[in-house]
Amino acid sequence: MEQKNELVVCSGLTKVYGSLTALDHLDLTLERGRFVGLLGPNGSGKTTAIKLLNGLIQPTEGTVQIDGEVPGVHTHNAVSYLPDRAYLNDWMKVCDLLDFFSDFYADFDKVKANDMLAALEISPLARLKTLSKGTKEKVQLILTMSRRAQLYLLDEPIGGVDPAARDYILNTILSNYSENASVLLSTHLIADIERVLDEVVFLKNGVMTLHESVDMIREEHGKSVDMLFREVFAC
Repeated sequence: MEQKNELVVCSGLTKVYGSLTALDHLDLTLERGRFVGLLGPNGSGKTTAIKLLNGLIQPTEGTVQIDGEVPGVHTHNAVSYLPDRAYLNDWMKVCDLLDFFSDFYADFDKVKANDMLAALEISPLARLKTLSKGTKEKVQLILTMSRRAQLYLLDEPIGGVDPAARDYILNTILSNYSENASVLLSTHLIADIERVLDEVVFLKNGVMTLHESVDMIREEHGKSVDMLFREVFAC
């Protein structure tokens, strides 16, 4: 069966918490083979959108499909998710985590994970509780990117990583997903990631205010994504 080029399709996707509308009627289609920046200030709905795509929360209204399926068992095999906060048990060794992911995900590549650990000089024998916050984040990213997924949902993957390691982290992301997969990366560090982006989505107060290719932004606005973002959000 021929694979559809549409990987993510959101239609009227809405999430309401009490009196707060965290995401407001999002209509968004993402194709395969794209590196997409999900950009907006704190509280704009980025994490809510990513959780909806991953099936961790249910929409109040609207629909979302990943690879033609509603988030569930099938999409958990298609999606590799990096949350915006630590979720691993501190008592575990890094090598234990590799074994755990290898057992849990049929598409997990332990060789690739060990290669990335070596490149970042992280010992597989180290316990998480002995690692710095930034190093823990690197371990979580390595686990996420060592899967052969169709969609990588990365929520602030470089927020706690030192600037010297950001280029390596971004190159790691770039070199570890296939041409048929896509990356949706949420961040506020736009200048650091702009060079790798194909397109961007701006969210403001739960509303999508822009979905455009980076090339079109430069052509139409004559400025970088970072400059446009600062204008739109006055930061």
